[in-house]
Amino acid sequence: MSLAIVHYNAPVLRQKGEAVVAFDAALSKLAADMVETMHAAHGIGLAAQQIGRALQLCVIDLRETDRDFSWELDGAQPPLELIMPMVIANPKVELLPSAKTVMEEGCLSFPEIRGDVARPDLIRVTFQDAQGTPHTLVCNGLFGRCIQHEVDHLNGTLFIDRMEKGVRRPIERAIKALAEKTKSAS
Repeated sequence: MSLAIVHYNAPVLRQKGEAVVAFDAALSKLAADMVETMHAAHGIGLAAQQIGRALQLCVIDLRETDRDFSWELDGAQPPLELIMPMVIANPKVELLPSAKTVMEEGCLSFPEIRGDVARPDLIRVTFQDAQGTPHTLVCNGLFGRCIQHEVDHLNGTLFIDRMEKGVRRPIERAIKALAEKTKSAS
């Protein structure tokens, strides 16, 4: 079932998510609904906060992107088609020594608003899947950036918070208009 995506200025987007403790049918259903919602919105990642739930849970799916990234999941490199869509619960991100890269990012909670964000290229993330099984993933490029973006959501941080002032300034009017629209809709 496709869920409603909350937009910027909804208070839940600034809330740190609670840890996922029950890896049950309800969590599997929520994760499946989040994947459906992400696909319907043509996104590559979606955090629980974006559907109004303050949980340490996000989903990503990079199968339809250019594969200019590498990954190692639990010491192996399984085909992307076997691990996507990926359900990530209770993630802990470690930034590994690497150059920062700048890429344009967008966000389903900020329709049509995009801007450059600098992030470390290489990360290690430990997390649990929808069944509670622990995993370790090392990745870079778009894969690492997507995880960093979604994990930021889980901690109440938004991609606009990571933009340099010169990047954010030209889109500030659109951000404020979205905030007003969200406020008047609630």
